[in-house]
Amino acid sequence: MSTARVVVLGSGVAGASTAFALARRGAAVTVVDAGLTGRATDAGAGIIQPWTVSREGEFYRLYADGAAFYPELVSALASHGAPDIGYRRTGSLVLSAEDSELDEVEARLASRSADAPEMGSIERLDQGGARTRFPLLDPTHSAIWIPGGGRVDGRLLRAGLLAAVAGRGGVLREGAGVLQAAGSGIRVAVDDEVLETDAVVVACGAWTNAVLEPLDFSVPVEPQKGQIIHLRVDADTSSWPVVHRTGSSHYLLAFDGGRIVAGATREFGSGFDTRVTAAGVQEVLREALVVAPGLAHAEVLETRVGLRPLPLSHDQLPTVSRVATGGSVPVWVNAGFGAAGLTMGPIVGDRLAEAILGAL
Repeated sequence: MSTARVVVLGSGVAGASTAFALARRGAAVTVVDAGLTGRATDAGAGIIQPWTVSREGEFYRLYADGAAFYPELVSALASHGAPDIGYRRTGSLVLSAEDSELDEVEARLASRSADAPEMGSIERLDQGGARTRFPLLDPTHSAIWIPGGGRVDGRLLRAGLLAAVAGRGGVLREGAGVLQAAGSGIRVAVDDEVLETDAVVVACGAWTNAVLEPLDFSVPVEPQKGQIIHLRVDADTSSWPVVHRTGSSHYLLAFDGGRIVAGATREFGSGFDTRVTAAGVQEVLREALVVAPGLAHAEVLETRVGLRPLPLSHDQLPTVSRVATGGSVPVWVNAGFGAAGLTMGPIVGDRLAEAILGAL
């Protein structure tokens, strides 16, 4: 166990996961968050189903490892008295009206099944079978059923991680953490108070580069706006699965209490605009109704907007590395998960915590 002091800037899934992983290993953790509007974790749908993604290599491996890590995470949080995070394996449907498209998905899943037993035994469903799982679907779509697919509530996940940090004696601070040059090294301050620390983690999502600016350092990340709509239907949706349609980045997933989440836009070059727009709402609802016309009479509850920290690197992997500051207080960066944060964030935070403590 470590008695190292670590300041984590940012409390989205990247920062909160890193903070919890550090705290459970004995570190004295202070989490600082500026509370800026547009945190991606608060808006993210929370789909945990990486196995159909077309990307290969390190990206896919990290994505799949993130899904496999969730049972361990849930157990660890429970042992620290954290509240429910809304994680459940409800299964996943991949839809298409074209058999050839489902053939391609099925082949990809079969090639990955040996290394990802948590996906379960996949099954081909006809139109009636798909609608049995998600009754509001268009009757022309067949599907592949992936029983291991699941979902998590991003807001509850963040709250659970931070509650566990506090339960381990961690400190949660509101305010803008500022990195300052201090002789040959750096220090971190909040409201002009310098925090004593042995290491700093910058996990500020789309705002990461603004925080790193005093170090004359940047990472390949920019904000990407996502608008996502929450609907309500008069049905028991607690066991309804996640729904994807081939050839589309849009999706549906269900939570308890008749809540259906439809998303999401991927607005490149959005900057830090967090407005709900007519075009964004139209896009999300149009795509949702193509897949599930039975949602036509659903009640619109709210539209959430999140600024994903979009990775700009060629491999589209997050930036998880140490910044070469040359000082006695090392600075680490954990940012750039794009739309994969709620799946990848917890396992990356856990691995990063081990690296940080191993280097101190």
